[in-house]
Amino acid sequence: MEAKRKNLGQLFVPISLELLCFMLAGMIDTMMLSSVNDAAVGAVGTANTYISMFIIMFNIISSGMIAVMTQYIGAGKEGIAYQARQLGTIFNALLGIALSLFLFFYSGSVLEVVGVAPLLMDYARTYLQIVGGCCLLNALTPIFSSYLRAFGYTRQPLIATLSANVLNLLLNAFFLFVVHWGVAGVALATVISRLVNLIIVMLCSHYLIHAKERPERISNREILLQILRVGIPSALETAIYNIAMTITIRFLNAMDENGVNVTARAYAMQITNFSYCIGAALAQANAIMTGWRIGAHDYDACDKGTKKAALIGVAVAALLETAFALCSEPIMQLFTDDPAMISLVGKLLAIDIALEIGRVTNLVFVQALKTSGDAVFPSIMATCFMFLCNVGGTYFFGIHLGLLAVGAYIGMASDEIIRAIFMILRWQTGKWRQKGFILESAN
Repeated sequence: MEAKRKNLGQLFVPISLELLCFMLAGMIDTMMLSSVNDAAVGAVGTANTYISMFIIMFNIISSGMIAVMTQYIGAGKEGIAYQARQLGTIFNALLGIALSLFLFFYSGSVLEVVGVAPLLMDYARTYLQIVGGCCLLNALTPIFSSYLRAFGYTRQPLIATLSANVLNLLLNAFFLFVVHWGVAGVALATVISRLVNLIIVMLCSHYLIHAKERPERISNREILLQILRVGIPSALETAIYNIAMTITIRFLNAMDENGVNVTARAYAMQITNFSYCIGAALAQANAIMTGWRIGAHDYDACDKGTKKAALIGVAVAALLETAFALCSEPIMQLFTDDPAMISLVGKLLAIDIALEIGRVTNLVFVQALKTSGDAVFPSIMATCFMFLCNVGGTYFFGIHLGLLAVGAYIGMASDEIIRAIFMILRWQTGKWRQKGFILESAN
């Protein structure tokens, strides 16, 4: 089968380019929004954080799907992978409709509850209402993209993302500089481009993959339980992260009335996302191969491949983040000419070197553990250290010691590094070797 012939590089390159396109689109949005003002940048960054918080339920199915699909594909049972996609589509469609309606009608109330800075409120409400009100697109796109990647089709999601990003750029320029719709225009461009992305991956899934014709089937109940075994802990981890980040951003908003610290975080994130996408791509590519190998019971290759992916990710993250920190001033001059903002973001990028090394290690080992079926342990560690280090560190270093955004980044970096150590130790125990779905089904 084509999927079994893919190696790490063949999977990683298209996935990394896809994520890079996505991150580049975010940076272009930020650059264009900075022509409005810094408050618009901070507001959109804040709104996107809360959109992520409200769509975490989509991860219950989409994160569990990749583990189930790849293991059954590795075992030569592609028909069951099709079952997983069908269940995922139905579940996420219903949930996506419900959340879209909620965010459309109650966006203002959500932002008031979390305490968004007054200067950012109007911009954030507009963006959250439009983009959050269409989060059904966020619910369905990962289902079909994951289905394609599980079968080794990584170029098609890349083409979809690239096409959507080009359209997003053109629409941003039109809505911002021709009709002058500001944040509302950027939000509308985002929704239209995501719709195009979804249409492309749906069509590619239909015409390229014919797993529906394969005879292998198990009960829907059994496959749903397998998806939930990975999906619920994964969604819990994502929920914990978003809750922790919500509290952290609330602390950042409380640090000053003008939203300077939260805006600096938004700028820093746009820059460091380029390093993050490398680690995320390695984690996704390795997770696909982990599923195939566990399905085929090739555990030694799985172990070696995961460690290799983590080492590559750490090396690349260290090099990129060091370069960003050293070149922070000329990079930031693309966004703003405020010397205080440029200086603050430079400090955050320096701390982010350690943060990204920890994060890429987490990404690779956590994704491999989840794909193997060992999803509970990462969630427990996330619950402990995201609140202890991320939230607690932001309060202690940022507010108590008065380091503000710099203190918040120290807390976030300590969280990523400590959890990375625990993930490596968990992988070394080898308990993931007994978590596979194929062995479970046979028993």
